[in-house]
Formats: sequence, C-alpha cells, structure tokens
Amino acid sequence: MTLYERVADLPLRIDEEGRVRRERDVSSGFTRATTVFALSGGGETGRGEDVTYDAEDHDALVDAPGFDLAGEYTVDSFSARLDEVDLFPTKEPERETAEHYRRWALESAGLDLALRQAGTNLGEAVDREYDPVRFVASTRLGEPPSTDRVDALLAGNPDLEFKLDPTSEWTDEIVSALAATDAVRILDLKGQYHGTQVDQDPDPDLYERVFENFPDAVVEDPALTAETEPIVAEREDRVSWDAIITGVESVEELPFEPRWLNVKPSRFGTVESLFETLEYCESRGTSLYGGGQFELDVGRAHVQALASLFYPDGPNDVAPGAYNDPEVVEGLPRSPLSPQADPRGLAF
Repeated sequence: MTLYERVADLPLRIDEEGRVRRERDVSSGFTRATTVFALSGGGETGRGEDVTYDAEDHDALVDAPGFDLAGEYTVDSFSARLDEVDLFPTKEPERETAEHYRRWALESAGLDLALRQAGTNLGEAVDREYDPVRFVASTRLGEPPSTDRVDALLAGNPDLEFKLDPTSEWTDEIVSALAATDAVRILDLKGQYHGTQVDQDPDPDLYERVFENFPDAVVEDPALTAETEPIVAEREDRVSWDAIITGVESVEELPFEPRWLNVKPSRFGTVESLFETLEYCESRGTSLYGGGQFELDVGRAHVQALASLFYPDGPNDVAPGAYNDPEVVEGLPRSPLSPQADPRGLAF
C-alpha cells in the first residue's frame, strides 16, 4: 500500500469553511502575510495555511465569499472536488506558484480534519513513528551583509546550525567568519528564483567560494550557465534543489540524479503529489530535508510533523517561528524538537 493509499479513503465531513488572515514582521525585512483556512465538521476542525508570498492575494480573500466545500468526502474525493474550485475567485494570483500554495492549504486542512475525525494522526495513518526533528535556522545577512545576527544566535545557542543565502556582496571577511563557525549546513544560491526580492544572479566567483570555503555544506538551487555548470558538475553530490521541486516529474527533469532535495509541502499542491515524491525519493536513496516559508500558524507544525515522520535527521529548515522574529531573543528552542506525546491530525 502506498503512502497516499493509506490516507486516501479516510472519510471526511465538511460543514463549513472559514479563514483568518495573519500578518507579522519577520527577520528578512518584510511583513509576512498568510491565510489560515479552517474546515469544520463533526465537532472537529482541520486547518491549513496558505503561504502565498504576495499580500495582495491574501487581501483579496478577506471579503471574498467562502468556497462551497460542504459535503461528505474521502480525502481523495475532496482533492478531486478542489479540482473544480476557483481558488482565486476575485483576482488572478500575482504568481503562478500561488495556485499550489493555496491548494496545499486546503488539502492539508482537509487531511488534518479527516485524521481528527478518525481520532488519529498522520504517523498512525502512514505507520511511521514521530522522531525528534533536527532543525537549522534560516537567516539573511542584510545589506550590507553582516554576521551580527548569526553571532547573536550563536551566543545564545552555540550548537545552532544554519541555512544561509549567499550573495555576491559577501566579502572575504564574511565568508571566513561564517566558515569559522562550522555551523553552516545549507547554502542557498537562489539561482532558481525569478522575479522575487531574493533573486541571486549566477555568479561563478560566488559559487566557487561557496563550494571551497564550506566543504561540508549542502549547496542549494544553483543556476546552471556556461560559467557555473563546470563548478557545479565537480560537486554534484553536494547539490540540492528546492524552488523547482513540485512533484515526481520535476525531480525526473533535473539535470542530474539528485543526492539531496528540499521538501516544501506547499510547492506540491496536493497530498498525493507530495506523498508520491517522498516515496520516489526514498526508493532512490535521495536525502531529504524540510523547508519552511515563514509560516505564521499551523503550517509551521505541519512541516515539522512531516520532517519528524520522513526526514528527522536532515538539516531541516523548520525552526520554530521565534527564529524569524526581527530581534534575537533569549531562550529560543534548541534542536532537536520533540514531538507531542499524542498529536492529533497534522499536529506535531
């Protein structure tokens, strides 16, 4: 039985759908907005978080009519029902990726509700144990770049590990200081991002410095050009992919067999696509780790739960939300994160 088959036939009753807009300033210098969908039925409520990055897409939902989702389903037939629903009824999304993000919010809310109505959790449903989750802290170094935030986080937690986003503005001093911490586990080159605030043009000098100075780090999302491809080709076993991973087909289309992948559930859109990809990668020995997207609510627990069940020992970018606050505070949770004794639904 496949992972998806283990949940596909779970009964699901939906009486009503509600939504709440969330907003919070985060450490990367922007105000994060998300929408939490709540599906209620049978005395239970399942929730999922829409992590679409453009606030305009969330604003458009505030006064939009609720989706017509009431009815009796299975997890699988609810997914089929969503194929028929216009998830952006008042405006087109700002970016194509938003379609998957919103779809995942509703699919995860439906799965959460079905599991709760069955009195169980995802681990029990797929016959896997919840394990403590290793996490890394993701942060940018600002403009001009500085190690101040990394230094402050390490001062409070010397064992903390990091996912960082190198830019062409990183100086030799910055690179040396970061390398000396021996705490950098992932370096995201952002070469597969286009039209965002965090785009980083392919820079062969930067790529060479990253690979050379952080020999044990995973290097994520390079852009392959005539100048960068030879640099990457020599270190394919250290390369990971993130922004373009949306299902099995996207993995098969990669330029070489991946050793590493970053799993962001919302990029897959559907539970079925996510679970198919997890099994596909497991069968090929691909190392996985979870990714976060500045979730402000239940989405954070969902990515932590999935990491706990499928890749607990990876360098998971699923740190508790306090790590995204603009100011570093004392007493931040430490890795690994322990699961609840008896979670319900998609909780961790």
